[in-house]
Amino acid sequence: MMNSFSQALPDLLAGIRTPRDLLEHCLVRIAERDGTVKAFVTLNIEGARAAADAATARYRAGAPLSMVDGCPVGIKDIMDTSDLPTQMGSPVYSGWQPRYDAACVHALRKGGAVIVGKTVTTAFATGATNQTTNPHDPARTPGGSSSGSAAAVGGGMLPVALGTQTQGSILRPASYCGAVGFKPTHGLLTMQGVHPISLTHDHLGAIGSTLDDTWRIVSHISLAQGAAGQPFLSGAGAVPPAAKRPRRLIRLYTKGWEPEVDPATRAAFEAVIDRLKAAGVEITSRETSQTVADLEAALDGGFTERSVDITAWEMKWPYEQYVRDHGPLLEQRIKDRVAHAAKMMPADYTRLLEEKRAMQARVRGVLEGSDGFITLAASSPAPVGHDQTGSRTFLLYASFLGIPAFSLPLMTVDGLPVGVQLIGAWGTDGDLCAVANWMMSATAKG
Repeated sequence: MMNSFSQALPDLLAGIRTPRDLLEHCLVRIAERDGTVKAFVTLNIEGARAAADAATARYRAGAPLSMVDGCPVGIKDIMDTSDLPTQMGSPVYSGWQPRYDAACVHALRKGGAVIVGKTVTTAFATGATNQTTNPHDPARTPGGSSSGSAAAVGGGMLPVALGTQTQGSILRPASYCGAVGFKPTHGLLTMQGVHPISLTHDHLGAIGSTLDDTWRIVSHISLAQGAAGQPFLSGAGAVPPAAKRPRRLIRLYTKGWEPEVDPATRAAFEAVIDRLKAAGVEITSRETSQTVADLEAALDGGFTERSVDITAWEMKWPYEQYVRDHGPLLEQRIKDRVAHAAKMMPADYTRLLEEKRAMQARVRGVLEGSDGFITLAASSPAPVGHDQTGSRTFLLYASFLGIPAFSLPLMTVDGLPVGVQLIGAWGTDGDLCAVANWMMSATAKG
């Protein structure tokens, strides 16, 4: 059962409900579910109640601070919080207490949002797994690395939570947990106070119970804080841009379609494509366009490896020091990335960035005249087991290219959610959200 702040807002404004009521509903759901789901690392119930009471007083006075005043929010545990430890999902930071909030957390508090607690992450948001379970089936992974954020929202414990994505860490868990995930254009939301992996890949975003909740929280952070040298989020506001039917979408199969996608997920996605066509949306793909076929071949011709190489190089700080001082506490994949970077030369990194810029320009050209790419947000429902957090194949492209992407909970496969991924051109977040808004209302689950 989803838990939406935006849907409750009319009652808040009318005085029918209060922010304290919303918080207490969240706390009841957390008490009921989190013993199994394990979405939270730490909670600040006393602090959250104080913030909710302050928001309640403002609503009664007819003077809410912002579009997020009174909204309960979860914070991924790689983001600094002045009142709760920030432990990065790693024993290296066990018990570590920052003095100040990350910029995104500061923006939310300043707007009156109610910080409920810290949500579980894989180690440094790049580890293999953690203790969180899927809210739809505890035998399955919730995805990662924003595991706790997605599970808390998908389990009805919060309306929205912050996440980060370097390769697939917002959209994949949103897909597995049946929530809306949004990864804005790279750099539009500040990462100050968020532990880094790769400066050219790391994105701040959100996972919400509805498109409205997700857009609202991201918009507030953008307008309140922004990011140095970057424009604000296009179309930012308290409600998503008005729904707009796309004229043309480009379907991406990617190299994951044949080996990874099971028949039931294929059928569900084909049904979405058929409904889009029936609604008058032109679907272009590698089957109908040589330009798209050539682009897919180029994207699948080693760009996954390029993403890993760039990430490894940019992990030199601070991970070389972690390996030096805390090697036994680190997962092997982190040590492997640091070792890989040690074999690279500056010329290798320069070449990789040039290739990335060339591919970004190529994608921008292919998208001209279209309203975005459409593909899967995950290759299947959440896999059974907790020894890994699922495939990133369908998600690497938008992260590598730095372009905006949504995971929309438009499919059900074997009784479990799977997201549809919508990807846009750089800086077109508002236009992409308008298309997402239309798809959420025009494309029923199947």
